[in-house]
Amino acid sequence: MSDTMLRIERSGALTGSVEVAGAKNAVLVIIASLLLPRGKSVLTNVPCSDDVGQMMQLLTALGAEVSFDKETHTLTADTSMVCRSAVSAELMKKMRASVLVMGPLLALMRKAEIALPGGCVIGSRPIDLHLKNFKKMGAVITMDGESLTASAENLHATTLVLDYPSVGATENILMAAVLTPGTTRLVNAALEPEVMDLVCILKKMGASITIEAPATIRVEGVTELQAVHHEIMPDRLEAGSLLLAAAITGGDVHVVNAHAYDMDVFLLKLEEMGHTIIVGEGGRGIRLLATQNPKAVSFKTSPYPGFPTDLQAPTMAALCLAEGVSVVEELVFENRLVHVRELQKMGAQISVDGNKATITGVDALFGANVIASDIRASCALVIAGMVAKGVTHMSGIHHWKRGYDALEVKLRALGGHVEYVEPSCVLPQDLTTIQPVK
Repeated sequence: MSDTMLRIERSGALTGSVEVAGAKNAVLVIIASLLLPRGKSVLTNVPCSDDVGQMMQLLTALGAEVSFDKETHTLTADTSMVCRSAVSAELMKKMRASVLVMGPLLALMRKAEIALPGGCVIGSRPIDLHLKNFKKMGAVITMDGESLTASAENLHATTLVLDYPSVGATENILMAAVLTPGTTRLVNAALEPEVMDLVCILKKMGASITIEAPATIRVEGVTELQAVHHEIMPDRLEAGSLLLAAAITGGDVHVVNAHAYDMDVFLLKLEEMGHTIIVGEGGRGIRLLATQNPKAVSFKTSPYPGFPTDLQAPTMAALCLAEGVSVVEELVFENRLVHVRELQKMGAQISVDGNKATITGVDALFGANVIASDIRASCALVIAGMVAKGVTHMSGIHHWKRGYDALEVKLRALGGHVEYVEPSCVLPQDLTTIQPVK
């Protein structure tokens, strides 16, 4: 693993206009969905992230021909020759989203041989919701250590109820159901915008899908699907991160292609902090004019349309300098407060009790050597570093590269001081506190 770090220096107020990449949390499952039709499909607005590269490798291992044009952000996948149902443990371990090939493989090949997936260390994130509902559809699941085999001669449609509106389980079941004869009803389904983007491309392929109240997805199985062209939705989480970077630096940033209607609760909290939010016509485009005296706010993370867990960490970074006391409760992932100890290194006043963090605003943060524990933690630390006195060096940047398409370049274009450096560029005294990435 590379020892490259991100060097973040205190920056002035970020200003300007910026576009966000295609949504990471949509593109990975949509790439997996390309296994469902036979033929050549084309995706546009695909982010150039490490996770996209890993998903391309996964499809290639199954027999697909996949190419990606980094200049035009266009991915092409020809699945005409997909003939394998097994994915190596090495590929599965590299990211959580790899489990999303299970639904398409069951639908197409009647078998999926995988290993338990890897990814960020933000909680156990079990896949039991995936497995027990595949069993209800007729799949037989066997486990041998970390190897998992699912097989089903004939999947059958039925009514499925999720204990919790899991995004991954909703997506996996949905992809299996579109080619399963009969009517599948998925009750208490996740309805995140990224799930809706998957629904959109599946319907383009010819799937019959209806959203019903309350939180139910109805699928009428079809016999085959067609290859498609599809544009990935803008990344609301990258948009939120850029708005937070503007907020913490006292800036004025316009995210021109962000969808405000996907970010209602998050934007509400920015307004409660005192920032001015201007939304473009039709809810497209968001401009933030930062207050110079941000106020503390409290929130609880929850499934959409609640406050997104993926913006909890970067929002907490901004709250470190807000006047008053904020309380943040993480109700989605049990280990998603690991970034707190890194913010504490920078002078943040945060106490943790279980899944609740209490943040008392301070006058200043200070540069430190910090470690990113997951994708969103990396963003939080970069945001904090841009207002910290001195220099911050962040290791664990594989998380940053997995989650974002050159976000450091966009921050620099707005006036941020963020760049990659090698350890040899860090002063010797700084190295004494840098810990190895686990």
